[in-house]
Amino acid sequence: MSFKQDMFKAPNLVSSIRILIAPLLFVFAFQGMEYWFLGALLFSGFTDVVDGFLARKFNMITPLGAHLDSWGDFTIYSTMAACAWILWPEITRRELLYYALILFSFLLPALVGLVKFGKLTGYHTWTVKVAVLSTFVGYVALYADLASWPFIVASILCVIAGTEEILITFILPEERTDVRSFRAAWHIKKRASDQNIL
Repeated sequence: MSFKQDMFKAPNLVSSIRILIAPLLFVFAFQGMEYWFLGALLFSGFTDVVDGFLARKFNMITPLGAHLDSWGDFTIYSTMAACAWILWPEITRRELLYYALILFSFLLPALVGLVKFGKLTGYHTWTVKVAVLSTFVGYVALYADLASWPFIVASILCVIAGTEEILITFILPEERTDVRSFRAAWHIKKRASDQNIL
């Protein structure tokens, strides 16, 4: 199937919307529109759930979709970090350690994937899904001045998820999408090794 045909599948369009929300988030941040920013951020998180649901429900899972989803996550998380400095510099400085852990947990696996495979990976592991959800909850709780502990918990979960993604990249013989866990990657490597022996 061609790039154009894949691009216009519903899940891929939803992932593209998430990427296009990033400039809007910057507009809200520079205008000091905190609640509009948080609302748009929550909507971007909603699109992250919807694109995966649509892809599975209607059997529209494609490598392009997996990569678009990863690019969307990368874009939104980078934007969240930059906009937090713009809107809430004092809170961000106070929680800088946990912020750095979350950011590096998403940037480092992406960098390792780029170095090994020449592209952003799109594993969509279960631990990343949990980490993404917890980060959205923690981010909103922190900046809506509800509580800081969900953000701390999210940073720990992100480190676990990022470490698993790096390990998956190290053991996979070639770039793959939708590798749900380190165990699944290990089975892929084992099958590849068995085939080479035969």
